[in-house]
Amino acid sequence: MAKQFTRADRVAQQIQRDLATVIRAELDHPQASLITITDVEVTRDYSHANVFYTFLGTPEQGAEVASLMERAKGFLRSQLARGISLYKMPELHFEYDHSVEHGMTLSRLIDQASSLSKAPEEDGDDESTGKPLNG
Repeated sequence: MAKQFTRADRVAQQIQRDLATVIRAELDHPQASLITITDVEVTRDYSHANVFYTFLGTPEQGAEVASLMERAKGFLRSQLARGISLYKMPELHFEYDHSVEHGMTLSRLIDQASSLSKAPEEDGDDESTGKPLNG
């Protein structure tokens, strides 16, 4: 059975797509092209939208991007209103999405664990007999 999407879900997806486009095309900032909108959550009454984003760059640049997003909030909201037909455009709240960092950390830990588990196999002994492989 197909998943049923609510109107709020469809509005959130539209906001996500349109915001990504507006940020890349309209924001005049060097780091704007490095911003990715990862998710948007809209309240039931459409008065607020939590916008989650990631940024590829240094922590210093990340702070600059967070400031940019806050300063551009009104502009972005007005640009969205041009393309989305709602009685009232939701107020935008930007939050940095840490899930990508958590995923990278978990991936690194898994890589470390797998390299540690492979290390005894590389010492040159056959585990089944305990004798050196070379002779």
